[in-house]
Amino acid sequence: MSEGVFIIAEAGVNHNGSVDLAKKLIEAAAEAGADAVKFQSFKATLLVSKNTPKAEYQKNQENLGEGQLEMLKRLQLDEAAHIELIKHADEMGIMFMSTPFDHDSIELLNKLELKVFKIGSGDLTNVPYLRHIASLNKTVILSTGMADMEEVRQSVQVLLEAGMSIQDITLLHTNTDYPTNYSDVNLLAMNSLARYFGTRVGYSDHTRGIEVPVAAVALGARVIEKHFTLSRDMQGPDHKASLEPDELKAMVRSIRNVEAAMGDGVKKPSISESKNIVAARKSIVALVDIEKGELFTEANLTVKRPGNGVSPLMWDKIIGNKAEKDYKKDDLI
Repeated sequence: MSEGVFIIAEAGVNHNGSVDLAKKLIEAAAEAGADAVKFQSFKATLLVSKNTPKAEYQKNQENLGEGQLEMLKRLQLDEAAHIELIKHADEMGIMFMSTPFDHDSIELLNKLELKVFKIGSGDLTNVPYLRHIASLNKTVILSTGMADMEEVRQSVQVLLEAGMSIQDITLLHTNTDYPTNYSDVNLLAMNSLARYFGTRVGYSDHTRGIEVPVAAVALGARVIEKHFTLSRDMQGPDHKASLEPDELKAMVRSIRNVEAAMGDGVKKPSISESKNIVAARKSIVALVDIEKGELFTEANLTVKRPGNGVSPLMWDKIIGNKAEKDYKKDDLI
């Protein structure tokens, strides 16, 4: 993962089960400047039981009268598809990532030598799943949607007890609703995670627009994840809550601008502004002609530009001293 903000373009299942469409998503993520493009790996029959209903947001986006199982069967990618997409991501110069949703998929991604494993919010409380991933010696990004601090603590403890180091865990604050209302984001909770666990933190965004992930970077997010699609007009459960390519590009550009603007936190003049000090600041100057030996007073001194003389911060120390030479009006003291 990069030293800067790590941006994950979440393709998820917005490929609609098509490898060709998935390749186009990879290309769009790479063109936008994201660090990684992330999909979802699952076997539908291992993920949900046959009578599992769709989530409410899935019904709202795509109400075909089917349950989750039927929907997910249409959206799953087999091993050959994974291999093809990893190859295409390598060619495009972007990291391939995927969230595994079952043990078989964990093993598949491990077999394909993925170095970074993303754990979705739905598996935050899945102890056997967490232990399986922790045993693989990977870098882990863990989303914490729908959880309170105690549930996150227990999940992190499971990972640590199964052999992970806290330095290899990044916690993502998120709200698991699609789209998320701004009033439900609670972005400051991301910093609560950082203070409590001492880990890298980030934010997985499901709001409309790009303002909140950009704000998260200003608050210290080191990882940003955001759903994107080639078109919100496409059929599928996640398209409506996703960015389109131009919007993804704008988000990446805004994040990089904010990242550059954060600096090192030391308050000092920048190189670019130092050249303006003489023209913009002021110095102590003679308000009127002053003769040698005359006392400096508030009646014969004032403050004017330029700023290459005695600083006005020295005003109280100058007042009451004797002039050591003659001064004309506006001369620097």
